Amino acid sequence: MIYVDINQVINVIDINSYWHVTIYSVSMIKLIDNGHYSLIQTHKQTKIITLGSKTFAWVVAGKIGEILVFSHKAHEIDHILALGNYRTYEVEDEPDLVDLLHLELFVGEGKWQGYILPTGLPTDAKKRSEIIPTKEIITIKTH
Repeated sequence: MIYVDINQVINVIDINSYWHVTIYSVSMIKLIDNGHYSLIQTHKQTKIITLGSKTFAWVVAGKIGEILVFSHKAHEIDHILALGNYRTYEVEDEPDLVDLLHLELFVGEGKWQGYILPTGLPTDAKKRSEIIPTKEIITIKTH
């Protein structure tokens, strides 16, 4: 096998002086981050999700759908909706998965809920980001 570049691998076989070349596309699922999350609701009915040390308001934005909004302030908890583990994955060239950032939240009994983040997670510079529920799950089992 000869590695041509990061995106392609060429397999060369000499059969009766003829060269047979097969090009394979390299697919990738890369774990970006993982840790503990909490999903709470405030007294004003705002949902807040904390992924590790990052906090976001999770709001419904009319026709746009659901978005995450970057937050620096502390939020008073009315009640806890969910606690568990989370994972974010970068996906590229996987046949059954969308090539975007994926967020998975552990919801219990070995089950994960998947979300697609088309523009990634919100940051100080980019305050808002769409979050789309999906049935695409990368995490198969929990430990």
